[in-house]
This record gives sequence, structure tokens and C-alpha cells, in this order.
Amino acid sequence: MTINGGISFWYATDRTATHQPPRAPLTGHATADVVIVGGGYTGLWTAYYLKTAAPDLRVTVLEQKFCGFGASGRNGGWLYNGIAGRDRYAELHGHQAAQRLQRAMNDTVTEVIDTAAKESIDADIHRGGVLEVARTPAQLSRLKAFHTAELAFGESDRELYDATDTRARIDIADAVGSTWTPHGARIHPLKLARGLAAACERLGVVIHESTPVTEIAPRRAVTPYGTVRAPYVLRCTEGFTAALKGHKRSWLPMNSSMIATAPLPPEVWDRIGWSDACTLGDMAHAYMYAQRTADDRIALGGRGVPYRFGSRTDTDGTTQQATIASLTNLLTAFFPLLTGVEITHAWSGVLGVPRDWCATVTLDRTTGLGWAGGYVGSGVATSNLAARTLRDLVLGEASDLTALPWVNHRVRRWEPEPFRWLGVQALYAAYREADRHETKTHAPQTTPLARLADRISGRH
Repeated sequence: MTINGGISFWYATDRTATHQPPRAPLTGHATADVVIVGGGYTGLWTAYYLKTAAPDLRVTVLEQKFCGFGASGRNGGWLYNGIAGRDRYAELHGHQAAQRLQRAMNDTVTEVIDTAAKESIDADIHRGGVLEVARTPAQLSRLKAFHTAELAFGESDRELYDATDTRARIDIADAVGSTWTPHGARIHPLKLARGLAAACERLGVVIHESTPVTEIAPRRAVTPYGTVRAPYVLRCTEGFTAALKGHKRSWLPMNSSMIATAPLPPEVWDRIGWSDACTLGDMAHAYMYAQRTADDRIALGGRGVPYRFGSRTDTDGTTQQATIASLTNLLTAFFPLLTGVEITHAWSGVLGVPRDWCATVTLDRTTGLGWAGGYVGSGVATSNLAARTLRDLVLGEASDLTALPWVNHRVRRWEPEPFRWLGVQALYAAYREADRHETKTHAPQTTPLARLADRISGRH
């Protein structure tokens, strides 16, 4: 029987997390030097780096449920160097500025791994890189263009493989090519979030769980239990931003869903390969992402139901049966020998999508309000770079990080309902139809339908 929901597979199988008592909620009005709203990766990394740089700083984190409840405890475990909006930043600020951003992301993968080791955070980290595969001629055309673009942004250690070399690494049905970067690692997402929260507390950060913030205003964060006042208030709420007063249309909460298999026996892995435990993605329009877990499962994700009317977010990660079936079919399309394999877990979560699909870091020193996010599904590493950048902005330090082109980028809000819901549904229907068309026709060109959807969405 598939365990559906329960926050995530990562939470359900981490006995320490399920038995950890919750941290105390806020019990009245309080003050701090910096108050951070959100106990996910962005908020926790920001608190960690602020206290490391300025130990006397009073830092308080307010989390509506528990640390790692959102995307930080539900994601696919891809610690990699991708960042949303890089091509857009190249258009706005020049190619060299975007190259600096990419180099910073490359370095961030190492920064997370090294910091986890320094703080004795055992997050099942394995640095096997990222393999992105093409399974149709159109996907192969996009993959080759993607590979060329990454080289142009300075990733000289990236490698391009043909069908034979791809299947020698992972025996994926219909694989016609792939590209691999060493700037990536597999992680257990929740273990990283929990370990990071503990590291913050050792440094003296105050964390209040079960404390929803209803409103953020200059120099204060308002909760049902009291208001925390501070010179700086940092919004680190990613996919849950729409729940805050005045932010219904700031970032769209995009849903992503995952399944996990039962542990696979050695003889199955002998046939599949995947011995380097690289993370795995593809070049479909409605793309997938997967990892080989530390206990030899395959955890695989995709969009499922992309958006809920009114920017609603789920509570426990329950996933529609149709989505579980769709992801299971995708799993067996990649690995036909897994037909009939037990799916032990299914879950869902939300990620933040700005209207122009560009991740940002911002601080307004006149109001003390700052934020970071809009990672569009690439937040495991990007949140760390964002946090170090927020640290420098709060401390007033001009640095290489504060000069990166994503700092203080502004974008227009999403359309009101019902146009927001109708638009997202239509776009993802177009992407799914484009994938079906490319699979059926084997044409080498990307279908015009997908190109149109990209232009309308602001994705490219």
C-alpha cells in the first residue's frame, strides 16, 4: 500500500524527525535585531550565516509549522548549480554578469557540502553530479543547445554523451543522449533542514515553530501570538508567500509531486547501473527529476497538478491518484524492468514561481524589509547563495555576492483569478501535449506549441 502524504517520504522514513518534539511557539511580543519569516532552507541558512558573521546579533526565526515542513522537506534532493533566471539576467545585465552568477552557483554546491561536514550534518550527501537525458530527437536538440549554453557560461567540466555512453551510466529506455555536470549531489532534504536548524540553535538563533506569520510590515512580523519587532524583517517563505497579507499575487505556488519505490535489490541495480548515484533529469517540457536514495530506492518527481485555484497550498502532501499513476508510468517508461514495482510513498509540495521565472534576493534598507526566493524548483543550492547574499546586505557589506545581477531584481505580479488558474492550466496542458507530439513524431525540432507556451509564461 502506498503511503500518500504524511508530509513526504523523507519525513515518514526519518524516525528522528517523526519523534522530535516541536519547538515552542511565540508566546507574546518580542524584539530582535533580525526576524526571519520561514524555517526552510532560505530562512535557516540566512540565520546561520548571520550568526556566524555577527555572533552578538539577535536573530529570531518564525515558522508556521516546523522547520522543513515546506519544500525544504519535500524536494527531490537535488543539490545542484542550476538557478532560475540566469538567461534573463544575461539579457538585462550582460553575459559576464550572468557568468559571475553561474560561477557563484557552482561554488555553492561545494559550500553546502563543506558546511554540512563542518556542522556534522549527516544528510546522505553523495556528490555524483547531475545527468540530464534526452529520449526523443527534439529533446536531443534541446539538450545539445543546453550543453553548448552551459559551456558558454564557463562550465568547462561539463560532458556530453551519446546514446551508448548514456546507457552505460544508467540504462534508460530510449535514451539518445545526455549531458553531465560534476556540480551536483544527492541529498536527503529533510536531514539537511533538521541539521541546519540544530546548527542555528547551537549558535544562539531563536526558532519558534507553530507560529504562523499573518503580516509582514516595516520592522515587524505579526503573528496570532504577538508581534516581533526588529530593524530587519526577512521574508523567506517561497511557495507559501501567497498566504501573507498583500502577497497573494507575488509568487505563484507551483505544485510538484513525487513517488518513491521500495528498496530495489542488487540484481535490479546491476541491470540499471546508476552506480555513481548522480541525480537524474530529462529534457521534456513537463520535466522529471529523480535520485537513487541512500537506501537504494528511486525517488522520482514531476508536476502532477501544477496549481490550485486561488494560490492554495496543501497541508500534508496528499497526492491525487491520477498523479501517482502518471509518475509511476513515467518511472516504468524510463525503466521498463520496474513494471509492477511497489510504490511505497507519494507526496506533494509547493515551490515559488515569480512572473518572469527569475530567482531574486532583495533588501530595502529604508524599510528593513528583505526577501529571497522564487527558485522555480532549483532552491536546494540557490537558497544557500541567497542566504549568504542576504547576510551581506543586512550587514551592509559590499561584496562579490551583493554585486550579482539577481540582487534587488523586481518583477510584476501574477494576474488575478481566474486568469491565473486558467493560464497555468493551459500552459501545462500545452507542455504535456508538446511532449506527446514529440514522442509520437520523433521530429528533431521543438514543437511550436511549446515555444509559444514558453513565451506566454515568461519561462524563456
